[in-house]
Amino acid sequence: MTTRNGNVAMITGAAGALGQSTAETFLKAGYRLVLIDREIERLQQKWNGRDGVLCLQCDLTDTESIDTAVVTALDSYGSIDVLLTIAGGFAMGPPVHELTEDDWNSMQDMNVRTVFLTCRSVIPHMRRQRRGSIATIGARTALHATAKLAPYIISKSSVIRLTECLAAENTDCGLRANCVLPGVIDTPANRRDMPDADTSGWTSPEKIADVLLFLASDASAAVNGASIPV
Repeated sequence: MTTRNGNVAMITGAAGALGQSTAETFLKAGYRLVLIDREIERLQQKWNGRDGVLCLQCDLTDTESIDTAVVTALDSYGSIDVLLTIAGGFAMGPPVHELTEDDWNSMQDMNVRTVFLTCRSVIPHMRRQRRGSIATIGARTALHATAKLAPYIISKSSVIRLTECLAAENTDCGLRANCVLPGVIDTPANRRDMPDADTSGWTSPEKIADVLLFLASDASAAVNGASIPV
């Protein structure tokens, strides 16, 4: 698998379990990193002093905050070659007829708005440099209906369709966009929240990070607009 040493990968939600594993994987592959999260202290505790790592605090639901982070990344490194929109959230809920507007908006903001605003800010720069790979995080549960998960499923379904639109709109500019569809990710938080679950079928963050690295690499040059179960 061919990667481009020195290329820049921007990772949102970098303080979480999947974000941290992805950052480690990309750094080992020779990428310079722009790590974005609202919880800047967690990023700084892990990454301060590491060469080729820029940690930025950012509210991914706020346009000005995202635009500022993107400008800072470009001023520091000169390019953004890979965008990994890992930030998101999950919540069970009541059935649709009992949902509040806050229940609904929370999932849309965390899972769709963050992807939309970040891609909207980064893509013009990728188009100017005529190269770039974007990978979003959907969910395997978004492929079918499940009771009491409507806001989450609909938000992640929107991420899949948004990714396909990005792929269709930017393929002539040297950009690719693909969506990874994890099942349950084997994280400390999920083990804590589901203590009685059978974890044998869960996927480690490291394995998902390997797929994201493939999608960023030249080995996946012919892959665009795909939704990839992991």
